[in-house]
Amino acid sequence: MKMTPALLIVGALMVFWASSFIIVGLPSLTMKDEPSDIWRQLTPDEQAGLRLYVQNGCSYCHSRYIRINDWDIGAERIAQSGDYVGQEPAILGTERTGPDLSQEGGEHPDDWHISHFNNPRFTSPISLMPSWKFLGAEKIRQLTAFVQAMGGKMADSRMKRQNHYKRAAIAAFEAGPDGNITWLHSQVPEVWRKMPNPYPATEASLLRGKRIYQDFCINCHGPIGDGQGMAALQTYPPPLNFTTLRRHLVENKYIGGIFYYQIMNGVTGTAMPYFKKHLESEKIWDLSNYLGVTFLGFTDANTDPRGIDAAYEEEWKNNYQAPELPGQPGK
Repeated sequence: MKMTPALLIVGALMVFWASSFIIVGLPSLTMKDEPSDIWRQLTPDEQAGLRLYVQNGCSYCHSRYIRINDWDIGAERIAQSGDYVGQEPAILGTERTGPDLSQEGGEHPDDWHISHFNNPRFTSPISLMPSWKFLGAEKIRQLTAFVQAMGGKMADSRMKRQNHYKRAAIAAFEAGPDGNITWLHSQVPEVWRKMPNPYPATEASLLRGKRIYQDFCINCHGPIGDGQGMAALQTYPPPLNFTTLRRHLVENKYIGGIFYYQIMNGVTGTAMPYFKKHLESEKIWDLSNYLGVTFLGFTDANTDPRGIDAAYEEEWKNNYQAPELPGQPGK
């Protein structure tokens, strides 16, 4: 067959239209515009938040879907087309410079998001995200409403839990430092309350803990651990003041397990998020040692009950003394 300009043009058009049908037409014919099991209609505020999300290019850094090959720590559900019914435009994003947001709703309370949008470094000290304070309070409220709706009915369930515990956390905080600590400890299973830190508070451990504190904690709990970081301006109840904990050790000697559990699992209803998806086990123990030694002047590291030391650990003796209780000499 002799190649002619006409044949070349016809062939190119045939390839173009065949590709277009496969890429666009076939999915359109097979796509079902039916709501999924978690779908619900967006409220007016959430619709306004969606428009702000699109207008400000949030999809350039965040995706809103989980694929089968994304299934890993943090994945809760494979995305379905029915999750996005009625969302126009349904911009899902392809970049993950920031975390995927498909199930972000209810991961944090509203005040955490408001603080985060005003300045992401307030809640995530090493965040690359720009500040959206220029949007103003009303638009940030609407954007927060949309983010809290991501995940549909699953997000609503998480938000219900956040709101329930926020009421309890506020009541505990307003009861005073002792009442607040009592409530926080009551949310930790008993097996964790009397568990000492199994890792020695060596110089290397404390340096690792310091680095983790600076990367994840400092802008909430403050440089000196007094809970007066920048996030305290916009979150309630405010971040915990570690320096008041000396009087609140369990049986005047245990603190490692409580630190570990609450860092791992967070305190739902407050701005304290969980870190079990961000930090490995030893990093949480190192952070626990850093908090104890730096802000309490005490750690229960490597005390009884204890098990076999890890192979790499250097020999270390705990010379920290339990703090004195009011009217009672320390032990």
